[in-house]
Amino acid sequence: MYNLYNYSLKQLQDLLVNKYNQKPFRATQIFTWIYLKGVSDFSLMSDISKDFRDILKKDFCLVKPTIFKKEESSDGTIKFLTKLSDDNLVETVIMPYNYGNVLCVSSQVGCNMGCAFCASGLLKKKRNLETHEMVGELLLANELLKDKKITHIVVMGTGEPFDNYDNVMSFIRICNDPKAFEIGARHITVSTCGLVDKIRQYAKEGLQINLAISLHAATDEKRNKLMKINQRYPLKELMAATKEYVQVADRRVTFEYILLKDINDTEEDAKALAKLVKGILAYINLIPYNEVKENEFKRSDKSRVHQFLDWLTKLGVHAQIRKEFGSDISAACGQLRAKVKDNE
Repeated sequence: MYNLYNYSLKQLQDLLVNKYNQKPFRATQIFTWIYLKGVSDFSLMSDISKDFRDILKKDFCLVKPTIFKKEESSDGTIKFLTKLSDDNLVETVIMPYNYGNVLCVSSQVGCNMGCAFCASGLLKKKRNLETHEMVGELLLANELLKDKKITHIVVMGTGEPFDNYDNVMSFIRICNDPKAFEIGARHITVSTCGLVDKIRQYAKEGLQINLAISLHAATDEKRNKLMKINQRYPLKELMAATKEYVQVADRRVTFEYILLKDINDTEEDAKALAKLVKGILAYINLIPYNEVKENEFKRSDKSRVHQFLDWLTKLGVHAQIRKEFGSDISAACGQLRAKVKDNE
């Protein structure tokens, strides 16, 4: 049975034309019903013939995940565990900004990238999420917001999005489609730890979606210790792919940089970072670390975070300190799921 939430408009058009001998507009009708009108009962789709509605009932479904556990922060952040049809759990987070509601979406059950400081990697990858499961995260978030809607998407939750490239790109196209969620391309960001071949592929997609690269160290020596991916794609290769992305996509790139006490937060680190990104259309997102009890990394002092920003600014680097959310709940990506698993 086909889950309709699994298809971009183009994919659904191709399926209906090739398998069911339908006209392309049939997919547009279905999209309008399920996304713009929120209808999940095929019998209510009144502008579709009864015969084809019967086919829809037989061959298609509109199944979405459920919410297993939810935590709400005093700052308005909502983190919930999305329960999938096979009982696997992934984390989804709603963050309220003054410009809209941002949804942080997971793309895999667990993660195999093995970043030393990250809570997501505590539970190894079981599988990729299907497109319809990521769409389900968004649908559940909009239900929680009730009279408000998600306005921005960041694919930065559990998993490496570029390790699930095709499903993530289908999800993005559904988010961006005016017949679906109509979230602007520039309000959508995909984050990668540095899969170089996929960065180059992403640059050629022809969409104005954003790219964020998890950097966290400016030398191979340090990044090898923090991020296993650097042993496969060292900084020289990563930065070459990044420059190609900026040129081909004509988009600025964001470098994410978690500040770890006495690890990557010295003036020497700031100078190395400034040298690394010199000449690239980019800015640095400095991230205060959410400590994870299973590892030894500590959060840089607040004064050091601001000092690091000052060093970068004086070196001519565009940087900012990312606003923190959910500090009174399981804030770091992967912590809520890991906590639930510990209690099982």
